[in-house]
Amino acid sequence: MKSFKNLALLFAFTLVLGTLAACGSSDNEDANAEGDSSVSGPIAIDGSSTVFPIMEGLTAQYAQENPETEPALNSSGSGGGFKKSTVGEIDLSNASRPIKEEEQAIAEENGIELKELELAYDGLSVVVSQQNDFVDELTTDQLREIFLDSSDVKTWSDVNPDWPDEEIEIFSPGHDSGTFDYWNEVILEEEPMREGENTTLSEDDNTLVRGIKDNPNAIGFFGYAYYEANEDSLKALAIDDGEGAVKPSPETIQDGSYAPLSRPLFTYVNLESLQEKPQVLDFVKFTLENAGAKAEEVGYVALSDEEYQKQIEDVNNWVKE
Repeated sequence: MKSFKNLALLFAFTLVLGTLAACGSSDNEDANAEGDSSVSGPIAIDGSSTVFPIMEGLTAQYAQENPETEPALNSSGSGGGFKKSTVGEIDLSNASRPIKEEEQAIAEENGIELKELELAYDGLSVVVSQQNDFVDELTTDQLREIFLDSSDVKTWSDVNPDWPDEEIEIFSPGHDSGTFDYWNEVILEEEPMREGENTTLSEDDNTLVRGIKDNPNAIGFFGYAYYEANEDSLKALAIDDGEGAVKPSPETIQDGSYAPLSRPLFTYVNLESLQEKPQVLDFVKFTLENAGAKAEEVGYVALSDEEYQKQIEDVNNWVKE
């Protein structure tokens, strides 16, 4: 009987050891599986200064959650981003305008396919300093008079006799900026903008903010997020496109009543990067899942959940191409 009890105890002890070993093996397999599914490696991103605030928040959050990845974000303007993406230097190219035909042609010549993704809506905001106490709204015709190189308007009194006889100082995004391109299309109608004396151009929107905020005779334009971040020192003007003056706001940008200066914001992803670099695919999906919240956080307007989900489905299909 004693021998039988000892045998039973030995059998029970063996079962316990076996169970513990199995659990340890399972845990190791799970850990290995998790390790295999982690992403790592660089992600090169450049382009629009308007899109930069959205992407800055997204890359910071993604890098924190995925420490083995290396998202590198720069801001050389939409045109600057396309110069790099069309020759394969970067994985994602942020843009505040659609890609141009000539840029698309360069990409095709280099065997590169860029896929467009829409991230948010923006209202290109026309601003003056809070120290400017004489102008609250302008028509699109008045904007053309102020910004066109061919215009005789040089002072605020040239626009309206009741306004000061002071020279207008212009602050504008540079030629590599998608914001400049959009302004050139919808306001200047492809005619040359005034440059030179009393005009400052920069791809850095913060440079424009600093130039305008303490100058009552200055006027400029950039993405709504930069206005919202500086509304204590800047004043956004209502714009009248013939249907009454409308100020930019999340509501007027989303419903399109802030016309003609409401526009979508994009990023373009290199299809080869999407298919060959797991970290790029993972980051793109993360971007579409979080772009709406991040856009609203920095002052832009989110797309609908359905629009983001449809684009995630598009990405999954592109990977299979």
